Amino acid sequence: MVLPLDSLPLDPVRHPVAALHVEGANYQIEIPSHAHDHGQLILALRGAVTCHVPAAMWMVPPGQAVWIPAGLEHRSPATPNARMCFLFVDTHAARLPAQCCTLQITPMIREMILHLADNSNADQLPDDDTLLLMQVLLSQLERMPTGGLELPVSSHPKLRQFLDGLSADPADRRTIGEWAGQLAMSERTLARLVVKETGMTFGRWRQQLHLLIALSQLAGGASVQRVSEALGYESPTSFIIMFKGALGTTPARYFDDKAPRSPSE
Repeated sequence: MVLPLDSLPLDPVRHPVAALHVEGANYQIEIPSHAHDHGQLILALRGAVTCHVPAAMWMVPPGQAVWIPAGLEHRSPATPNARMCFLFVDTHAARLPAQCCTLQITPMIREMILHLADNSNADQLPDDDTLLLMQVLLSQLERMPTGGLELPVSSHPKLRQFLDGLSADPADRRTIGEWAGQLAMSERTLARLVVKETGMTFGRWRQQLHLLIALSQLAGGASVQRVSEALGYESPTSFIIMFKGALGTTPARYFDDKAPRSPSE
């Protein structure tokens, strides 16, 4: 069974693990900021999900997942027609990260999650085989490396103005010196503030912003040409060079074989 994104229960866990297939709409849906009593893993199957937490934003392209610990306020807008799988995990069932992060998902883990979503019933106790599958899945998740699709954000008033401006218009190519002038700061002061608040240089932060926007738009079906124009690149080739430098592969190859089988209805 596939549930619509805007009608999900906040905490469906009655067992160590509960899995749900989730279907987006033909428009972007955003559930207001909330928290769960249990940990939540969001696995993107089609389209992309952006997870916003107080100090960062995480991008979840198809075939990857974001882990949200219990009690962490978050909101997770999805691209139109996205398809996801939510895995809710009891806080005592596994030693998963205490902070939000992306997790690399192997084909085996993906299939185990999909199997649970296809066959689990929250109103019935799981049988022995299902309990064993849950244990193996959690053991595998504990071993998975974390990813790097994170964009740190800041609540500093001046830096927030700068970060929000770039987020609203990612094609803006003003230099850090030009931004410093607008914010009535020296270039050196702004550069230090960006590193202090985000852990990244100005150039690295802007590239990461471009990368996350690109992944979301590409996962939603936009062409490389359209994405490169939206981000202010001189040509699709220059955009592909940036993408490959950051992720080690081209956009086309990155999305090859990302989408798993369609879940049973």
